[in-house]
Amino acid sequence: MARNSLSSRFRRLDIDQFDENRFVEEPDGADTGTGAGASEIDGGPGPEVEAALRQYPLPASDMLRAFHMALRNLPVNTKNPAAKELAQEVVMKVLTSFKGSEIEQAVNSLDRNGIDLLMKYIYKGFEKPTENSSAILLQWHEKALAVGGLGSIVRVLTARKTV
Repeated sequence: MARNSLSSRFRRLDIDQFDENRFVEEPDGADTGTGAGASEIDGGPGPEVEAALRQYPLPASDMLRAFHMALRNLPVNTKNPAAKELAQEVVMKVLTSFKGSEIEQAVNSLDRNGIDLLMKYIYKGFEKPTENSSAILLQWHEKALAVGGLGSIVRVLTARKTV
């Protein structure tokens, strides 16, 4: 018998860590800073965006600024449903405030991660439609699909972190 077969060192290796089907929950701060906790959303972009939207109709540059503020520091990593609901309401107000001709400019101003985040909120808006929001969300979806491609849809549908 060979000398190596009597050794028990091989049993110290955890082979389960190499299993592709094993799910491991990522810790809450593992993302690259695209989300905020519940405490950050209370003082985050919500009040600023609400104040900007009260002055409707806004010029296109102010709507674009409100759009970027709404998509910044969202509670992607939190498990607090109240914070996620508040963020969804703010984003939906901003999306429904845009004119159809301004949507393409807003979508083109986002990077890949921003388009994926926008798609998450578009699909979330489809889950809980309000009056006339589905037609507006379809316009947003059309423009986001044109810029992000099918890969954006796949990334959103397979993402573990929800909005």
